[in-house]
Amino acid sequence: MSSLPAPRTPDPRSAPALRWGILGTGWIAGKFVDTVARNTTQRIVAVGSRSQDSADRFAKEHGIDRAHASYDALVADPEVDVVYVATPHTAHRDDAIRALEAGKHVLVEKPLALDAAQGAEIAAAARAKGLFAAEALWTFFLPRYDVVRQALPRIGAIRSVQAEYGEGFEPGHRIFRADLAGGPLLDLGTYPLSFVTWLLGEPATVLATAQPHPAGVHGQLAAILTDAEGNEGIVHTSIHGFTPTVATVVGTEGVLTLPGPFPQPGPVVLETGGETHVWDEPRTGHEGLFFEAAEVARAVADGRTETPLRTLDDSLVTLRAIDAVRARAGIRFPHDGGS
Repeated sequence: MSSLPAPRTPDPRSAPALRWGILGTGWIAGKFVDTVARNTTQRIVAVGSRSQDSADRFAKEHGIDRAHASYDALVADPEVDVVYVATPHTAHRDDAIRALEAGKHVLVEKPLALDAAQGAEIAAAARAKGLFAAEALWTFFLPRYDVVRQALPRIGAIRSVQAEYGEGFEPGHRIFRADLAGGPLLDLGTYPLSFVTWLLGEPATVLATAQPHPAGVHGQLAAILTDAEGNEGIVHTSIHGFTPTVATVVGTEGVLTLPGPFPQPGPVVLETGGETHVWDEPRTGHEGLFFEAAEVARAVADGRTETPLRTLDDSLVTLRAIDAVRARAGIRFPHDGGS
């Protein structure tokens, strides 16, 4: 057994410090703020919520100086360089454009938007303003994925990609709310679908089926996405329970495996030519969120409006695949008139 190449990810503390405003006060916003504070020199200077009480609580808990009682006040704050949009999926388009129109760079929680049309609106607004914008799909910013990028050429032409993600949730979680575009597709399914579209590109054909959940959302779904040559991406996602969450890439000359949970820090295993090659790291879970913040800071400091690690076009390809899955599986969200 031998080792794979080390990641080329720059030291996150070397990224120039930007002043960040946090738009939204939910679970992911708290995780983002804390890990960024622990692992980078980025400055979290303000938070905005829909009420002063909520903003004040979040600011006190996370050591943030300024708390704004509205999202408009946050994006108007002259001390904020970049806005991290951490509101529910149904608000991503409006809140990202709100920040861009105020002249702020944006990092938008995944998925970038509810569908490709909304995502295209965000991309157009960012490009018109000459501002940085990216989807906060933190997986692609991890050192683990730089190892994957270096290892992929060694498996030859990709023939199939298999990726799945299942979790169990307590009753009352927002994932069960149809009015917030709940169900696993956007919260969990974005990870395997983005992995498949990253490796196989925009699908030529999509087959999908979903099972309804008593809460009025979809409880699980499965999809097969094929490219023009018939190479297959196989995806499953569920809110019924925790699954291994493994990803496997099969090529003509080898197999690349990401033991679960594949979207988070963890090992990379390459099997080729009768040999096994491994790269490993501590499984630190969501502590790895800070890598995306450091990449945003480097891009903005360099005058770049996108990052090659997750371009806006990458996000739009995934959103178009999600649109196709929804159409095939009969999943409707509030903005298109159903659940």
